Amino acid sequence: MVRHVISLPTQENESALRVELLIGKTVRTDARNRYFFGGTLETERIPGWGFERYVLRKLGPMAGTLIAIDPDEPQVERFISLGGEARLLHYNSQLPLVVYVPDGVEVRYRLWRADPMPYSR
Repeated sequence: MVRHVISLPTQENESALRVELLIGKTVRTDARNRYFFGGTLETERIPGWGFERYVLRKLGPMAGTLIAIDPDEPQVERFISLGGEARLLHYNSQLPLVVYVPDGVEVRYRLWRADPMPYSR
């Protein structure tokens, strides 16, 4: 297992931000089909501390759509992530995000912001 620690910078109004964890691998595939890996990202409390860590014990098999492609079409390098619902976590610059994954698996993240919208009728 490899530990990834993501330290988030302090932001104004952190309650309007979310962090999406993207966990997967870069593999060679065709450019048309959509792919994903099986696996379950578990949330664990760190004993004695009360903070959470995220653990992917095993990256499951890769699956995808079955769109017919030209067999002579070249393959491309693509980041393929875990399937299922997006993992949106609360943004907290006071605590790092700690993620454990098997060796060879990448951890990426994306920030989402809820900007205020003016009310209109």
